[in-house]
Parts: sequence; C-alpha cells; structure tokens
Amino acid sequence: MNARDERRIAAATPLYLNLVGGKRVPAADDRTIDVVCPSDGTLFAAIARSGAADVDAAVKAARAAFEGAWGRLTATERGRLLMKLADAVAARVDELGTLESQDTGKPISQGRADMVATARYFEFYGSAADKVHGETIPFLNGYTVAVVRDPHGVTGHIVPWNYPAQIFGRSVGASLACGNACVVKPAEDAGLSLIRIAELALEVGFPEGALNVVSGLGEEAGAALASHPGIDFISFTGSPEVGTLIQAAAARNHIGCTLELGGKSPQLVFADADLGEAAPVLVKAIVQNGGQTCSAGSRLLVERPAYDDVVGAVAERFAKVTAGPHDRDLDMGAMVNADQKRRVEGFAARAREAGVPMIAEGRVVADAPKGGYYVKPTLFGPVPRGNDLACEEVFGPVLSVIPFEDEADAIRLANGTPYGLVAGVWTGDARRSMRVARAMRCGQVFVNAYGAGGGIELPFGGVKKSGHGREKGFEALYEFSASKTIVVNHG
Repeated sequence: MNARDERRIAAATPLYLNLVGGKRVPAADDRTIDVVCPSDGTLFAAIARSGAADVDAAVKAARAAFEGAWGRLTATERGRLLMKLADAVAARVDELGTLESQDTGKPISQGRADMVATARYFEFYGSAADKVHGETIPFLNGYTVAVVRDPHGVTGHIVPWNYPAQIFGRSVGASLACGNACVVKPAEDAGLSLIRIAELALEVGFPEGALNVVSGLGEEAGAALASHPGIDFISFTGSPEVGTLIQAAAARNHIGCTLELGGKSPQLVFADADLGEAAPVLVKAIVQNGGQTCSAGSRLLVERPAYDDVVGAVAERFAKVTAGPHDRDLDMGAMVNADQKRRVEGFAARAREAGVPMIAEGRVVADAPKGGYYVKPTLFGPVPRGNDLACEEVFGPVLSVIPFEDEADAIRLANGTPYGLVAGVWTGDARRSMRVARAMRCGQVFVNAYGAGGGIELPFGGVKKSGHGREKGFEALYEFSASKTIVVNHG
C-alpha cells in the first residue's frame, strides 16, 4: 500500500472502482488517483488509475457483450433499458447533482440541472432507438436495394471534466441506442457522477459488458483506449491538441471519430438588438460553469453605435457576479483545478500587461476557502483584434468586448479565429439575422438567444479547430452507426 492509499483510507474517502464486464473492479495494479474538491482543495474520494491492461479487459468485455447478450436485443428492448436508466437518473437528481457539484466545483443548482439534462439524453435516445429507419433505392428491374444502418461495434468515449454526466449521456446514450457496446474513460479531474450512472445502468438491467468504465490519466488510460485495435469508433471532447492525437490514433486503426474540441464563440450584437433581452444572456453565456464550457460566449462583438450602451449594461451585471463554494449555490463556483486557475489568471494578467482596459470585475466571497481554485469573472474591452483574448480559448469567466463597424465587418470578425463551434446573433432585423446566421462558419447559431436550455435535440459540433462530427439530436445516431447497402437479385 502506498502513501496515497494510506491517506485516502485514513480520511475515510470512498474509492470509485472501474466497471468492467458488469463487475466493479480496481485497476489491475491497484493504483489510485486522488479526487479533490475544487471548492476547498480537500481530498474527498479516489478513483482507479487504470492502464493498458484495464482498458484491454474493458474492450474485450464490450466485444463479448456486442457479440452476445447486448447484441441480441432488439432496438425496442435497447430503448426500454435506456428509458429505465433515464428514470433512475431522474429519481436521483439531488444525489447525483450534489456529487457532480462537489467533483467539478460548479454551483449545486447547476449540478442538479446537469442531471436533469442527462436523464433527458437517455430518455431522448431511448425513445429514438427503434426509429433509426433505413431506405430502399430504385434500381434495375429484378433488383431490390435496401440501405440499413448497423452499429459500429465497440465504441470508445473519452469524456472531459466540465460536464461529465451530460457529455456521457449525449455520446453513450446515442451509441447504446444504435446497439454499440461502450468503453468510457472519464476525466481524472471529475467523473464520479459518470461512474455512478454507469452503475445504475447495470442495476436497471443492462447486460454485463454493454457499458464499461475505466478511469485514469489521459496519457495512460485515455491513450490506451484511443489506440486500442478493438475499438471501432471514438468519441472525444476536449482540447484541440489532444484531439489531434485522438484523430491520429483513430487513423492508424482506420476507424472514424467524432471530435468536439472547444471554441471561441462570438455573440454579435447589432444596434437594433433588444438590450434588455440580450444583456442577461450575454453574461450568463460566459459565467455559466465558470466559463469552462466549450460553447461559452467568450467574444462580445458590438456594433459601434451601440457600444457604450451594451458595455454599460453588461458591465453592470458583470460586477454583480459572485463566485464561491459549490454548496453556497452562487453565480459561479471554482475552477476545476489549480492548473486551470493559473491558466485563466494568466490570460487576464497578460491582457492587463498589454494595456487592455478592464471594464468590470465580479467578486469571490470573502470567506471562500483558501484552498479553493477561485478566479474573479472579468470583462475586458475594447480588446484589440489580434490580442490573445480575442483569438484564444481561455476556458474561464473572461469576456472580451470588441466593436465592429457594419454587418460585413461583424461577419469577418466572427469568423476570424481558428474555431467554429457556436455563435449568437442579436438583432431586430429578421432579414439580417438570417443573412448573418448563414454566413457564420460554425456548427450552431442562435438568433436572439444563446444555449437554448441545453438543446438535447439539437445537433452539436464544430468546424475548423472546433472539430468535426455531430452529437446531440437525431443526427448523433448516424454518427454512431454505419450504412450498409444490400442488393438483392430476385429476377
């Protein structure tokens, strides 16, 4: 037993085991990883530190399920199991939401909202499982051609720490609905809710091996999963840098992958926008989850005649944003870890050093635990177009305000980063809203809105450095299945 394990046992912290082939098992070499609460920096749990051997066992268990009990179920039966899992999650919103909040540092109401959304993912994909229909193609006389959709087989899912339960639900839900068996690697910084939900899947009747979870470090368990020759498709959400490695690993095995890799999403506010409607949404879009959201509205692009009014309204609301411990349920919690805190503070410090004006700043409650990873939400502007704040993903509660001259300038500015995930367009001109929305180079555009309640039904994904492929909605079912053309010569 090593010192870390002794410390965990002494602190009476629970150990969350892997779930492989329907059994809760430790890592093959019994290694563990401490789980720290971002709100105060204290150790409160541990997870298995899996390696290549653990991943291999999980992939083999998934393959056995796919070729066995799980693969023999009808689409209707798969859907019913997903609906049961949805009910199980919905019945435990408080329990799972509290766990998610403690694990990630987000306010407890946001943790609970994540569980409501997760249950909805399983409900949506459960009801869709038997509705992925094929087609027939008119062909030569004497032939009938059918196109059917088959599961890939075993799918790998590498899930990030910002929304572990939700991203688990949206990718695994769609994959299971299509009939795949899954192997999931949660982020080492936050994934306890995911592990618990996988246990619930077993409890509601999923066959052994249909859903497997192996926790561990990205460079160990994650790399082993991405490169495993027994994986038939990969879903990854995370940084562009790691996404490149995932895609390279998939290419070596000649398999497909869905990559959602972050963004620098613009919100375009024209002078005719309803500022009273827009201002609260503009602020929420960057402070939600402490700005640790791939689709965070981190660039506020404002038509110059409205610049002062928009900045004034947003600054007033920004100054009232309060961060603190997750169980205080304030506007914002802590960053997920010390590295993330340093990253966000580094962006803000470099902006100040470069002379970028700070317009407004929220606050961290005075009695916040000293060991917590807190940062103040900050509003900068006008931000020069070439500054890092205008171009790079901060992944924190830092909002950059940039003025634009006209519609053409707004479009150039909005599309002028390597990213392309989400955009918001605020205007009272219906014709302009459609012109601008069509001109955006990204996967989602909201007009006079942003986020739209999570959008379980709405296809989601990016272009350019934000990745490729789509999750959420019915379109995800096509990602997690492959078409097969059957040609019958019947004379």
